[in-house]
Amino acid sequence: MQKGFFARQAVRGALFLAATTLSCASIAQTGSAAFPKPEGALADSLAALSNAWNTSGLAFTAATFSDGPAAGYGQYTPRVDASFAADEPLTVYAEPVGYGFSSSEAGYTYSLQASYRLLNTTGQVLASQDGFADFSGTTRSAKRELPTSLSFQFSGLPAGDYTLETTFNDKIDGKSGTISLPFSISAGQ
Repeated sequence: MQKGFFARQAVRGALFLAATTLSCASIAQTGSAAFPKPEGALADSLAALSNAWNTSGLAFTAATFSDGPAAGYGQYTPRVDASFAADEPLTVYAEPVGYGFSSSEAGYTYSLQASYRLLNTTGQVLASQDGFADFSGTTRSAKRELPTSLSFQFSGLPAGDYTLETTFNDKIDGKSGTISLPFSISAGQ
């Protein structure tokens, strides 16, 4: 009885493999896979999102100091406060939206460049650097979830209040957006 069971399973497995092979060969011949595509309200909302994205300025859905670099989109721990010890690194997490894409046979390319300015309470620029970080790539679909994680190390800042301005420049559409994060350096112990 066991022998017959295993024989039937082997035949079923061979039939499944043959059906899968034929199905894959059929897809390869036609050049497109068969799968359900968004319809109705979902298709309309995706088209509306695309239109809104393309006509928006560069904005952010999140921008905060974090407890270290992000592991991915939305995978960060917001810092409880914006008070740092002298020589402690500052990590900024941001999620830009509304940036542009260029399209080609390879897919959709996005390209953002970040600059920063460190300001004291009177607005004096203590440090700055243009184009210190690049966030770019090419994906098959327009990538609308882009996590950015930036680390800053300002040695020798005296205790006091400061503002870190980070400007993202869209290299494709020429848009820009600035994040201003106030923080303080605490007196050393």
